[in-house]
Amino acid sequence: MIEIRFHGRGGQGVVVASEVLVTAAFLEGKFVQSFPLFGVERRGAPVMAFARISDKPIRARYSVYTPDHIIILDPTLIEAVNVTEGLREGGWVLINSPHPPSFFQPYFSRYRVATVDASSIAVAHRLGTSTAPIVNTAILGAFSRVTGIVGFESLAKAIEEVVPFKPEDNVAAAREAFEKAVF
Repeated sequence: MIEIRFHGRGGQGVVVASEVLVTAAFLEGKFVQSFPLFGVERRGAPVMAFARISDKPIRARYSVYTPDHIIILDPTLIEAVNVTEGLREGGWVLINSPHPPSFFQPYFSRYRVATVDASSIAVAHRLGTSTAPIVNTAILGAFSRVTGIVGFESLAKAIEEVVPFKPEDNVAAAREAFEKAVF
């Protein structure tokens, strides 16, 4: 079983990202589970969401404590939240950032780090505003390329099924992030 934890802020599409990822895995014949964890429910507040993907039925009904990989939609959370808590050594840390992975090595020396400027990609595809881009589909494109856990075509179909607006723009953003991920 593969467990993934998402860190972001309200309004970035964190919960939808976990739903899209598991839908893509489901389309590939996997067993899946997705659920959010909210603190104070308001735009901009830290939000976590979780995903489980397995070849076998998933019987776990508890939080993800030792994720295999983490996805950080807002890099300001790196200093505000212990984003690597429980992360398995060697797991991927995918960060929405214009900086290269080496920029984050002081924080994540025990893990593999990848980055993609999902914010700029989202803005270029008119997903959200320049001050509040919706980066969820873009960062999933990068996750598909970095980990290979779900294929891009399944991800594109999942985006079309799950994302409530601008599905073509969201798929295009995911494709651009798939191509621009740095690792």
